Amino acid sequence: MAEAKKIQIIGIGEDGMGGLTDSARRLIEDADLILGEGHCLALVPDTGAARFVVGTNLDEALTRIEDSPAGNTVVLASGDPLFYGVARYLSDKLGKNRFEVIPHVSSMQLAFARVKESWEEAFLTNLASHGVESVLEAIRTAEKVGLFTSDSYPPPVVARILLDNGLDYFTAYVCENLGSPDERVTHDELAEIAEQQFASLNVMILVRKPHMPDRPSESVGRRLFGNPDEVFLQSKPKRGLLTPAEIRTMALAEMDLGPASVVWDVGAGSGSVAVEAAQICTSGTIYAIEMDPEDHQLIVENAKRFKVMNLVPILGRAPEAWRDLPDPDAVFIGGSGRGIWRLVDAAFRRLPSGGRLVATMGSIDNLAEVHRVLRGHGPDVKVWMINVARGNYQLERVRFESLNPIFLVSVAKPS
Repeated sequence: MAEAKKIQIIGIGEDGMGGLTDSARRLIEDADLILGEGHCLALVPDTGAARFVVGTNLDEALTRIEDSPAGNTVVLASGDPLFYGVARYLSDKLGKNRFEVIPHVSSMQLAFARVKESWEEAFLTNLASHGVESVLEAIRTAEKVGLFTSDSYPPPVVARILLDNGLDYFTAYVCENLGSPDERVTHDELAEIAEQQFASLNVMILVRKPHMPDRPSESVGRRLFGNPDEVFLQSKPKRGLLTPAEIRTMALAEMDLGPASVVWDVGAGSGSVAVEAAQICTSGTIYAIEMDPEDHQLIVENAKRFKVMNLVPILGRAPEAWRDLPDPDAVFIGGSGRGIWRLVDAAFRRLPSGGRLVATMGSIDNLAEVHRVLRGHGPDVKVWMINVARGNYQLERVRFESLNPIFLVSVAKPS
């Protein structure tokens, strides 16, 4: 039995046949059946082949392919068929051995080229398959965003939803009819985009303004601890210095806090650990020590957001900054700088018997030094290396984004 001819899936742009390679043009000219969206079919001249317009129901196109007699079958797709295109669907249904793919430049790739922005780390999604509300948190913390808009979520609607949710720190590009003679790129503020109209074929790109902190979501204080990272104000471009929720949860557990504990958070950054410690120690006092003025101000603002009145921000460099503070029941030290062991050693000496110290660090050199110092004070030192990967939706599939490994050290001061 002769092997069935492979289906040719060909990406095409707004320039039609003129933008294709010679081999792609010959495959279209020799085709017995051509399938594709109506817009794609209109980009190629009548070659005498049978045509089938692919709508939203891809099962109909699959049935037409399987029912057609043996011949040359071409599926036309806009841009790159493997990038939000029909190729992935056919691969799942028919298997990879049944087709070949000849990609064109995707409209997303072309849009980023038009605005002269790299896109290797951008968050990309298609609003035809879900609403923009479902990806707000991913957009909230992104540096760049690429959106395939839809009839339900055109650029003005997207802009209005972003503004209504406090995501006003992006400038927007709307790239219309890319590759066609009437191509247009609009660069404007979200408030202006919300008042304009655009062609239905467009890609929307969002670029975060320089040095803009996140506007965190309003789901504040729903958890006693382990709140999502995005509910805290964080500094840009220093994002990533905030203690992640997973690490924060473990650190607070190891600190063994009570309702009236006195806590030092040394190198507090934006104050996420201090804020959650304050929610646990409702009758205690939390001192958040931070030497960076901008981050110190973020601690003040995050304390207001969570309505914790027992958090005292301290602007200064440790250990000088804690000289006049009351002795702590628990200390948390987070940081990536060299010499963290000196702070650990000095803080441990201020702990009363039974007091606990927890430190996190990303460097194995810092870990070795901290472990050596604490082992000198007693044998009961606990050490973890924590690897966390968070699932997120990228290109409609779950992908895991790994956080940097974190070392966590915990010790109780012996009697």
